[in-house]
Amino acid sequence: MSTTLLLARHGQTVWHAENRYAGISDVALTDTGVAQAEALGRWAAAHPVDAIWTSPLSRAVRTAAPAARALNLTPHTEPALIECDFGVMEGRTLAEFEAEHPKAAQAFRTDPVTHAFPGAEDPTAAATRGTAALHHIATTHPDQRVLIVAHNSLLRLVLCRLLGIPLSEYRRVFPQLRNAAVSEMRMAPGETALLSLNVPV
Repeated sequence: MSTTLLLARHGQTVWHAENRYAGISDVALTDTGVAQAEALGRWAAAHPVDAIWTSPLSRAVRTAAPAARALNLTPHTEPALIECDFGVMEGRTLAEFEAEHPKAAQAFRTDPVTHAFPGAEDPTAAATRGTAALHHIATTHPDQRVLIVAHNSLLRLVLCRLLGIPLSEYRRVFPQLRNAAVSEMRMAPGETALLSLNVPV
């Protein structure tokens, strides 16, 4: 048995348009983000899924809504899919942080796991909770297709964990998951395969 997980980052928000870390802050979608959500809904209508799971943050819930309407599905909310808490970086840009703390910013760029931002969630813990959530979803929907709408940093950390890539490489190996693009993963007991990455809808 295997489960196909279709991973999508939520649509663009005001802070992401300004390259600000949103993290656990509940930031609304921009008009562009809403359009991206609608495009994901049209994609889902053409590529039906059996279930939809989302992060509890409104930007993910809102992004999943058009797909849920198109397929007449009620999304499941999974708290463990919430974005990483970025501590002092919530609402700030890396450039702003670097201007005040150049050494800390450089340490983060070198190894964002060992040198996470002050007050931030441990990226290793985030990878663990996110990976556990995907395993739970996969076992809940054997031999089905599931759309998961979550977040950029969390999903990149989870991809690294599942594919055996060092977590410290998540920003280099996966520079960005594009808003509302779909990455396809197949999960079976003891086995994970990444079939596509960042496919636009």
